[in-house]
Parts: sequence; structure tokens; C-alpha cells
Amino acid sequence: MGRLSKHDLYLVDFSMSSLAQHALTLGIGIIYLTTLLGNLTIIFLVCFVQKLHTPMYFFLCNLAIIDVTSISNIVPKLLFITITQDHRIGFSCCMMQLFFFVLCADAEIFMLTSMAYDRYVAVCKPLHYYTIMRKNVYIVMAASCWILGALNSLLHTLLTSVLQFCNSSDINNFFCDLNLLLDLSTTDTKKLKIFVFLEICFIILAQLTLTISIIIFSVILNIRSSSGRMKAFSSCTSHLITVILFYGPSIILYTKTESEDSKEQDMLLSMLYLFVVPMMNPLVYSLRNKDIWKAIDVLINKTILGGCCQVVMDH
Repeated sequence: MGRLSKHDLYLVDFSMSSLAQHALTLGIGIIYLTTLLGNLTIIFLVCFVQKLHTPMYFFLCNLAIIDVTSISNIVPKLLFITITQDHRIGFSCCMMQLFFFVLCADAEIFMLTSMAYDRYVAVCKPLHYYTIMRKNVYIVMAASCWILGALNSLLHTLLTSVLQFCNSSDINNFFCDLNLLLDLSTTDTKKLKIFVFLEICFIILAQLTLTISIIIFSVILNIRSSSGRMKAFSSCTSHLITVILFYGPSIILYTKTESEDSKEQDMLLSMLYLFVVPMMNPLVYSLRNKDIWKAIDVLINKTILGGCCQVVMDH
């Protein structure tokens, strides 16, 4: 590998046969395209269909933007590595990838909590929903998610960028993960690791507790009728699925001890919340929704009708 400068890092992907590597590349490519198609469809519909200009779909649109940004931050470089077998990544590119990784992770955590509150108001206080969730309120909520995520991400990126790294800087993952970068550094990062651990506990565990409390205790258990509880639970099931799939791997990865390190296991867990969750979000939240399909139908009909009218006018 030779001598490396601080600006040369190496991403280490899965150890597997050539055939398995090709299959993995194809699978990741399909997941990426599916994720882009699903999330960009949601963004387009929410932006251009008046009926979807509601707080719920505004949050879903923001979630879709986060998912597109998150997966696009990781997958193109990973596909380049698997195709060319060139594992190098420049230090500045690594820091940029780290910034967007932390930004999207934090923004998604805060956005999921905002969405849980939105569902709480919609189910428990339907008559006051549009009074509570006014336009300026939900815009500020969404903007706060992005701003808090960006500030926290900038802090971690700046702290990591000033660390010193040894000449053989192999990152045992397919992206520039914060924990692995701290492990690689020759600088004493013990205090920084404690800070990251405490922050993860505060942000993830506090937000997870708040989200589940809002969904279960505030929404489901406060509804007296069994039919009402079932309806509320059905409404919140999609949110619970995403929360569990996103928070679960994140908690395991960032709170486990060094003795529990496992490269392959860590990569699989990372793939779960970096690839699978963004791909599933459009299906779980939106594409099962009748309003979304009605909006698609309206746009298709308008396109066809507009095309037919144009043909008639041309003749």
C-alpha cells in the first residue's frame, strides 16, 4: 500500500468472491435506483399537487429529501469501489461524506420525532389539528431538524478533521464512519469518544423514548374504544417500523464496546439503516396511501389530457 498522507484513506468493503462482488454491486445499484425513484416521486408529488400541501406530507417530503441525500452520499462511492477495486478516498472527500452522513442521520432522527408529534395531534386532537399544526409551525419544526443536524454535523466534522492519522489508514467499512475514524486516529480520542457516546445516548435514546411514548402512550392508550385503538395503531404502525429499523442498528453500532467489534456485522447493520430504510420509507409511509395514488392518477390524466389537447390544436 505504501506510505499514505493524511489525505489518503482506504475504505474496506466486504471480503467475498468475484461473483458475489458482482451480485452485491448489482443489488446495491437496484436498491439505489429504487430509493431514488420512490423518494423523488414523493418529493415531486408533494411539491406539485395542491391536495398534498399538508403538514404530514410536508414532513414526508423532507424525509424523502433526507433519504435521497443520505444514500447518494454513500452509494456512488461504494459502487465505484466495487467496480474499479480502487478503495482510496481523499481526506477532504471523507470529511464531506462524514458531514452529510451525520447531518442526514441527525435530521432523520429529529424529523421522525416531529412526524410522531404530527400523528399524535392528528389522531388525538383532530378538531384542532390545523390550528395546532399551522404552516409556520410545521415549517419551523422541519427547519429546526435540518439546522440542528447541520450544526451537530459541522461540530463533529471539524473535530475529526484536526485529528492525526497513521500511515496505514484502513477504514473497516464502506463509508467514512465517525467511530471508525476516531479509532484510526493516532491522537488521543478518549474524551471525544465519550462525548460521542453521551451524545448518541442523548439524541437517539431520548428521541426514541419520546417517539415511542407519543405513539403508544399518547395516541393508542388514550383512545378508549378498541376500534379506535386499532385504527390509531394501524396509523402508527408504519412509523414504528421505520423507527425500529433506523434506531435499532444505530444504537447497536454506536453503543457497543470495542471487544464486540465485528467488521462484517457492522457493515450489515450499516447497510440496514443506510440502504434499506431509505428504500422502504416511500413504501411504508406514502405509496400505500390512497392520497398519493390519487395524486399520481390526477397527474397522469392531466398529462394525457394535455397531450391529446395539444395534438388536436396542432391539427
